[in-house]
Order: sequence, then C-alpha cells, then structure tokens
Amino acid sequence: MMNANDYAQQASEIFILSDSFVRIKELIDDESSTIDDIAEIILLDPALTGSILKLANSSFFNYPGKIDTVSKALLVLGITEVYNLVIAFFTKKAFKALALDSDYLDDFWCKSVDCALILKYIGEQLDVANAERLFILGLLHNLGELVIQQLAPEKGNVANKYAAPELPWQAQVQQLGFSYAECSAELLKQWQLPFNIIEPIRQQDETDFSYSTDETKLLYIAKRIMLMQYECNSHPDELMLSPEVMQLFPITDNMIKGANEFCDFERLAVLAILNPGAAMVY
Repeated sequence: MMNANDYAQQASEIFILSDSFVRIKELIDDESSTIDDIAEIILLDPALTGSILKLANSSFFNYPGKIDTVSKALLVLGITEVYNLVIAFFTKKAFKALALDSDYLDDFWCKSVDCALILKYIGEQLDVANAERLFILGLLHNLGELVIQQLAPEKGNVANKYAAPELPWQAQVQQLGFSYAECSAELLKQWQLPFNIIEPIRQQDETDFSYSTDETKLLYIAKRIMLMQYECNSHPDELMLSPEVMQLFPITDNMIKGANEFCDFERLAVLAILNPGAAMVY
C-alpha cells in the first residue's frame, strides 16, 4: 500500500515548480543577494510580476501608497511576504494542468483561500510573531487532496464522503492510511520549501499541542473555522473546536465572526488573481 511519501514523490514528477521559482528561492536563501537581484528574476515572468503587484496593491495588504515596482514591493512588504506570493503563484501554476472537474477545483481553491484569510486575520488580531507566514500556510494546507485526486481518485472520492461525527482527516486515514495533511507536507518537502512551512502543515490535525508552534495551533483552528462554513457545517461546534482548543488563544466569537466577514470581503480579490475561474463563482 502506498504511503504519503510515495504519492508525493509521484506528484513531484507531475507538479513541478518552474526554474524561475528555483532561482528566486536560491537568491532569497543567499545572504549576499540584493533586492534588485531578486526583483530582476521576478521581472522575467510578466504573469508573476503582475500577480505580485496586484496583490501588493489590494486591500489585502492595505498599504496606503501605490506599489508600482517589484523592488518597492520587496521593500514595503518584505522579502518573506513577497516570497510567499511567489510560492502561491507557482503552486497554482504547477497544478494548472490537473485533469479534474472545474467546479471541484474552484471549490478547492475557494476553501484554501478562505483558510488562508482566516489564518491571516486571526494571526493579526492576536499580534502573532511571524504572521507573514500564516497566509501561505492556509493556502497550501490541503494540497495533498489534489495529489490524491490526480493519482488515486477512487480512494479520494471515498475519503471525501463522510458525515458527522466522523471528521475529514479520520476518513482520509481510514481510506488511505494517512491524511491529506501528511501528503501535503511530503509534497512541500519534495519541493524543498522551508521547514517552518512544512511542519505546521504536517501537524495541522494533531490534537497534542505539547510541542506545537503558534503557527501550527492557529492553522488547526483556522482550518476548522473554514470547514464549519463548508462540508462540516452540520458537525457540532464543540466537535470541531473544543473548549480546550479555544483556550489556546484568546479567540472570541466576535473574532471568528470577524474572520468570516474578512473572508467574504477579501475572497474575491485574492481568487481573481490566483484562480480567476473560482472568482467567477462569486
């Protein structure tokens, strides 16, 4: 029986990040490189450049002035934030050729963007350190589902059919022997993304928080808030988010309401850039 790593290795041969991404990552990892060096490589891809500038100037970042160059985006938003936008762009591009129903894909990216927006909103409300990583964690958290849908759709379809009180990741483990979270993490590992992105995604369903980072705990919470608006809307609230979990952070009902409203306000703008097809749904 294939495990999460087996599927991720196969997927990494199909869903390949471009040479431009690899070069940008090398420059960001190289302490001797400059902002201009990074901007120069980004500018070689007009679609990437356009996506970065559109997002940088959107209400998503709420920057008061106009960001009209990639260099300025790097200066104003920071290298980490722009790198996250680069990851988002090339991830969506890598999965562009998926042989899956367009409605299914639109729904997938809507949920991924919602998780990312909820995570970003709550992180900012709580003044969490390194909050710039939160959006990308939410966006990439469930890529393993796309891997399984491409490589083993029959198993994926069975895993996606569950009802309360069963939880999604329990159904995934029952059918596959692993969760989509594990498969997502293994794919990101194949792509050589940073450990601080991979591990929160790998641990997103773990209920033992003894050694969890704040990013991991927040992803755990944000994912469940998102699912409560989608296929888990009939699950009891306390099953999705127990009182013990809610005590991990001072998250109030008003904050959850605000996070969902933030999704409603920002979803369309983000989808229009990352996945225009899904934006048409709204």
